[in-house]
Amino acid sequence: MKVQHDIVIVGSGLAGMRCAIAIAEKNSGVSVALISKTYPIRCHSVCAEGGTAAVLQPEDNFDLHAWDTVKGSDFLADQDAVETFVRECPKEIYALDRWGCPWSRTEDGRIAQRPFGGHSFPRATFAMDRTGFHEVHTLYERLHVYENIQFYNEFFTTNLIVEDDRIKGLTAIDMKNGDLVVFEAKAVVIATGGAGRLYGFTTYSHTVTGDGMAIAYRCGVPLKDMEFFQFHPTGLVPSGILITEACRGEGGYLINREGERFMKKYAPERMELAPRDVVARAMWREIIEGRGFEGENGPYIALDLRHLGEERIEDRLPLIRDMCRKFVGIDPVEEPIPVRPVAHYTMGGIHVNVNCETPINGLFACGECACVSIHGANRLGANSTAECLVFGRIAGEKALEYATNVDFKSVSREEYIEEEKRLFDEMLGKSGDESPYRIKKELNETMDKNLWIFREGESMKDAVKKIKDLKERYKNVEIVDKSKGFNTDLTSTIELGYMLDLAEVVAVCALLRRESRGAHYRWDYPKRDDENWLKHSLAYKTADGVKVDYIPVTITKWKPVERKY
Repeated sequence: MKVQHDIVIVGSGLAGMRCAIAIAEKNSGVSVALISKTYPIRCHSVCAEGGTAAVLQPEDNFDLHAWDTVKGSDFLADQDAVETFVRECPKEIYALDRWGCPWSRTEDGRIAQRPFGGHSFPRATFAMDRTGFHEVHTLYERLHVYENIQFYNEFFTTNLIVEDDRIKGLTAIDMKNGDLVVFEAKAVVIATGGAGRLYGFTTYSHTVTGDGMAIAYRCGVPLKDMEFFQFHPTGLVPSGILITEACRGEGGYLINREGERFMKKYAPERMELAPRDVVARAMWREIIEGRGFEGENGPYIALDLRHLGEERIEDRLPLIRDMCRKFVGIDPVEEPIPVRPVAHYTMGGIHVNVNCETPINGLFACGECACVSIHGANRLGANSTAECLVFGRIAGEKALEYATNVDFKSVSREEYIEEEKRLFDEMLGKSGDESPYRIKKELNETMDKNLWIFREGESMKDAVKKIKDLKERYKNVEIVDKSKGFNTDLTSTIELGYMLDLAEVVAVCALLRRESRGAHYRWDYPKRDDENWLKHSLAYKTADGVKVDYIPVTITKWKPVERKY
């Protein structure tokens, strides 16, 4: 089956939906396909809780937001991209407000904002602690205003079709019946989110397997800065569900088993509102040095909200209270919450410029799957949902500009047949003695052990070796379910292949970067090294494995200095 649209967007989270709206707002005659392996309102973006950063108050300013972001990135962010980003953020907040997003308000009716880690001004705009949920639903409702957007829900993207460094379209499985569908397009936008399911203890939904990153990587697009993976300080024990930074923004404390607010030792000025890499390392040090609480699900740190009182918790953090009751059987009004650092965000991603353009003509990427780079080595809280909105819009506008100036390049029947054979004959047809689920479990264990908050050369070498072994074993997996309709055995196995490719990139790039910067901390190289490592990594897929090159960081106003909080 073959369908044709001017622009195809893969991914229906915040970035993908904002991209589609940007196109439709500019041109109602352009045909837009929005492809997703889930339904849009089930995207992982609904899990964002705490806020969306933007300069809204006269006491705040763009330079301050940009400086906080650059400093938070440990000076690896491209400063021209950051300056564009911070100036566009307020426009997105007000657009969502016009479209009906129920922002929390101050008593005088203004849009409310609260403090977040690493920000020197309270600029996290929020809707209680369900910010992502309300942003997603606002955009989803807005999408239905436009008649030129067509949804392809539960379509699983498998490959891009590229010829002469130009996009022709892509292939996807219609999960309802198992048919392979070819989408011809003038432009394609990838907005598929991060790769957090590389890890076992993670805040990510099970759908977040890095599909778009891996597909682009396999088609020759480099992945940038993949060694930088964020660990959020507060994942609920034992599930890993996100306990929003807003808990600390509202005044929550982190307590060790001695009853000490230990952040005074690590970041005395910011305490619990230091950037995430600083807080996560501090918590992990407390745990490995024996000052964590011991529980049946392993060691943890206590997040104490009791002093905030029931009224404030119910007003500002109702979801957190509800989750704690349901998942661990405690009420944070009365008891501290058991938390520990958890894999949370992919700072790296598909290499794009500030216009969201990849090296392939007509292929764009935005949101967490892309690396512009505004986060560098460490993302500040509340900058991620803002990134999805800002660069989702920019990607849509730039894709529209491109698509209006080119014609379709027809996809041949041979290309379609080749992809169909690869998926159904090779993957479904073969027998083997390996279970994809066993391989995935071992991958998660390897990442959790060897590429966690504190890293070391020998253990990362072990990780690279183990991942390569898993990739060899993956060639011998057997998919037990041979049917076509809703074959989650097939799609899960394809996802595993994506994750193995990405895990190898993360491990190789981390091993090569011989310094500590942001979320990448090495025991054997504990200092930041600007002389040798103030540069972005670019990972390319080759027949011999991962090839890594480097490009300089763009510095405009702020020279790197020692990072203190």
